[in-house]
Amino acid sequence: MEKEQHEQYEYARKRLKQKKGLYFHFVLLVLGSIFMFIANHYSIFGFTANWAIWVITFWAFLFILHFIKVYITDRFMNKNWERDQIDKLVAKQQQKIEQLHNQIEENSTK
Repeated sequence: MEKEQHEQYEYARKRLKQKKGLYFHFVLLVLGSIFMFIANHYSIFGFTANWAIWVITFWAFLFILHFIKVYITDRFMNKNWERDQIDKLVAKQQQKIEQLHNQIEENSTK
């Protein structure tokens, strides 16, 4: 298997693992929310306040952050994006080095 094909395979495997984790998180959120509503309704833990809403809201917020990471952030900031950013930074550094060499040459000829 060529290096590029291997990288594509590893990237696909990583993305699949991320999506699988997100789906598991969603199922856990749904089942946990159902359990918390039932526990809150029957006051299993002895609290009379509506605590389940707060816990589920916080958990849903964490799920949304997980969703954003998997489907937005990691989707656009992949290996190709990293390579492009590195290439841009290297080109800028080389340009600055070239400018410094030109300044040194100008100063040494004066």
